[in-house]
Amino acid sequence: NAVNFLKQYYIEKGYADVEVQLTEEKKEHDKNRVQLLFHIEKNEKVKIAQIHFLGNEQISSKKLKKGLGLKTKGNLFSKSKLVQETVATGKKNMMELYKGLGYLDASIKRDSIWRDAQGEWNILLELEEGPIYFFGTITWKGNAIYTTDQLAAILSIQKGDVFNQHKLDRQLQMNLEGSDISSLYMDNGYLFFNVSAVPTAIRNDTIDLEIRIIEGPPATIDKVTIKGNSRTHEHVIRRELRTQPDKKFSRADIIRSQRQIINLGYFNPESLDINTSINPTSNSVDLEYLVEEKQSDQFELSAGWGGPSTGLIGTIGVSFNNLSVQKLFKPKLWNPLPMGEGQRASIRFQANGRAFQSLNMSFTEPWLGGKRSNSLTTAMYYSRFKNILGNAEVDAPTFNVFGSTVSLGTPLIFPDDNFISTTAIGFQKYFLQDWAGGLFSTDNGQVINNGTFHNFSLTQTIARSTVNHPIFPTAGSMVSLSLQITPPYSLFRKEEASNLDLAQRFKWIEYHKWRFDMEWYTSLTDKLVLKVGAKIGLLGSYNSDMGISPFERFELGGDGLSNNTSGYTGTDIFSLRGYEVTDLENNFLNGRKVATPIFNKFTVELRYPLYSNANTTLYSLLFLEAGNAYQSFETYNPFDLKRSVGGGLRVFLPMLGTLGFDYGVGFDKAGEHSLKNFGKISFIFGFEPN
Repeated sequence: NAVNFLKQYYIEKGYADVEVQLTEEKKEHDKNRVQLLFHIEKNEKVKIAQIHFLGNEQISSKKLKKGLGLKTKGNLFSKSKLVQETVATGKKNMMELYKGLGYLDASIKRDSIWRDAQGEWNILLELEEGPIYFFGTITWKGNAIYTTDQLAAILSIQKGDVFNQHKLDRQLQMNLEGSDISSLYMDNGYLFFNVSAVPTAIRNDTIDLEIRIIEGPPATIDKVTIKGNSRTHEHVIRRELRTQPDKKFSRADIIRSQRQIINLGYFNPESLDINTSINPTSNSVDLEYLVEEKQSDQFELSAGWGGPSTGLIGTIGVSFNNLSVQKLFKPKLWNPLPMGEGQRASIRFQANGRAFQSLNMSFTEPWLGGKRSNSLTTAMYYSRFKNILGNAEVDAPTFNVFGSTVSLGTPLIFPDDNFISTTAIGFQKYFLQDWAGGLFSTDNGQVINNGTFHNFSLTQTIARSTVNHPIFPTAGSMVSLSLQITPPYSLFRKEEASNLDLAQRFKWIEYHKWRFDMEWYTSLTDKLVLKVGAKIGLLGSYNSDMGISPFERFELGGDGLSNNTSGYTGTDIFSLRGYEVTDLENNFLNGRKVATPIFNKFTVELRYPLYSNANTTLYSLLFLEAGNAYQSFETYNPFDLKRSVGGGLRVFLPMLGTLGFDYGVGFDKAGEHSLKNFGKISFIFGFEPN
């Protein structure tokens, strides 16, 4: 048995000629013991040379080979080996392919496996496809809650359609989109519902069906329990659940509750499980949610010495994503920190010697008042920039920013409960003293170097999200539309804008700013995920004489990180893979780099997960991206885009956030047509840039 087990182990690894010999050696000093010695000679791996198909006219040999699940030699990404279990499963998959196309009588007439003169495997499968079948008359029996017309519309199969067993099963029994007969009943409480399709007649190539339904009584939820939360308080999880005791059972509510728990970010999505205990006598069901805590806080620390002219450079920051303010003054309850109430707090300090210092703080209460998921967020930040190169530090050009925001997020129930409304009030104050660079420029290229400017705004955002996972989404979408406005100060001012210098004209900044963001995810295979995204920004003015505000504009290009740390608070930064900011000609006016009032950016990504557990998510991606910036509405052309293609890698670590890189090739760059000129690598540290 041991010899046979070892042989089979090596054969499944591709070593079909493995030799295993067993020898026994008795111990001289212990007559009751024997030593077993296995001599294993693996020999060379035996690969599959060819897979032949005969009789297949409706499905190509390439597609059948893929369904069989075996690889022939020469494949770079897969090992060629013969495993009998894989062959048996592959034969079933091939027959399922035929059934999906209406060939219900398809069969494997003959199969052979042999070794050729080189000792490699050859496989021959002779198929008999048979005739194609069609749906005939479909009748319904046992339905009282929903009419036959309602059920037939969901089934979406017509008389005369090619008989597709997969589509029939999918439309009857819980497809991924939730648009099937079972979901219709189970989302309405009918847990004991059952449906089956029974052939009643086969007339030549036509199959008549009777769909038999047992509706059963509606079920209610009795008990809801939660297990595995060692750090997070139970009420933090329970308030996210759509399944409440004494409420009517709904499969959709269970799926939504599962998504809400994952989106908290406190638990391992791979191990999240839901157990159901059905009690037919009382028409009730008990639900048990099983969770596994994972690390969700982040810590950032970096330091270095920039030399005597720069000084100390570095960053220190910490983010607590599951904080408990109530435990702050109760050290005995810390585990090891005051955690578990779902509150979020962060503080971050960054410095580049004497040239740049920045402090950011924020706090979020996700359930203000404790009864509804109204989230309150407060944030404050201060940044100080000083151009000390070639200047005395006392007289060096400076740019200081102070800002604060307060925002309130409120869930909506119309048009559906996936919407959320967020209202934010913000105030920023900019101090500029001989600040050069030209990024803050008017429409005609006048540069703002000096002055004190105030930005008081109200932002309203309506967003809808059905994304199923915060780190690696595989389904769902996110759509967001926001409008940020300031009071129209110039409409109440007596002086003409042309008579005011720039510092007076824009002392109180005015604008209306529109943002549209969209992301959509779908699984193409078990692991391959398609992402489609779009970002659009528009900045307008109330008064044509004033022109568009030089602040709150957009800068497109680069990796969204290195140009973000250059210190230009007051400008929204967006990456464009494959391009530097300087590669977009619309980012320049009168020879100076400027921010623009309009931008577009469109993205298509293919993502493939390489590794995932409770603490780490690693995936690769290929992307197509296109975008551009525009100087004015008159020159705006949505089809004038800078295109790029490339690939990248991402890894999410709880303590560090998202890390990774992209390599993009920009097709529309000026200059020499070479890979060196067109290619650009971008790095991601801590978060995914815009």
